[in-house]
Amino acid sequence: MNKYLKETSILDYSDPLIRQLVTERKWSDLEPVDRIKTIYNFVRDEIQFGYNRADDISASEVLKDGYGQCNTKATLLMTLLRATGIPNRIHGFTINRELQKGAITGIWYLLSPKNILHSWVEVLVNDQWYFMEGVILDSVYLNRLQEKNKECKTTFCGYGVYTDNFKNPPINWNLNNTFIQDKGINQDFGVFDTPDEFYAQHQQQLSTLKKFIFRTIVRHKMNKNVARIRKGY
Repeated sequence: MNKYLKETSILDYSDPLIRQLVTERKWSDLEPVDRIKTIYNFVRDEIQFGYNRADDISASEVLKDGYGQCNTKATLLMTLLRATGIPNRIHGFTINRELQKGAITGIWYLLSPKNILHSWVEVLVNDQWYFMEGVILDSVYLNRLQEKNKECKTTFCGYGVYTDNFKNPPINWNLNNTFIQDKGINQDFGVFDTPDEFYAQHQQQLSTLKKFIFRTIVRHKMNKNVARIRKGY
């Protein structure tokens, strides 16, 4: 069980910011199911949906940014859970880039890889593993997206979503699996004890130049698009 609780350079739960947050929120005082639910809701809604400089940044950097996407939110969720004694692992995939359309537009969309590295957290509770992909989009962003697309009740693809239940996607955790992008999965890499191990084997399929362009230009445009949607524009 220790392998699902260990600290790594990415899962840096000894960082003062992480420790301060865990102490202030008093998560460790809660019963395990309530602890998981509360931490999950924190990462989902208080860490806004957005694009960080890279996938393999530390949890403390995600917390400083105050936003994240599938991979970086997974890192922060894993770290906060491990900091409070909840065992977990990461499951790696690729997803079709179509689900990012709208968040990324024009030439930048055409230049993006067709298959995007993706992951979700699996948490162990009462000898059962639960999948936590629904943590990716904050509720305000998702609600605005639903308001802009009221005619869609079932399958929706774009703006960071790929689900067959757009009206009521399973994003709330209470001893269940949660999903918001799972319909876009096209390759399964299996489970890893830590994101460090996952990223040592798998990276976004981008050249050095494209990585630089994404980090310095594209992600900022994507974050502006996401912010506009969140504000109802």
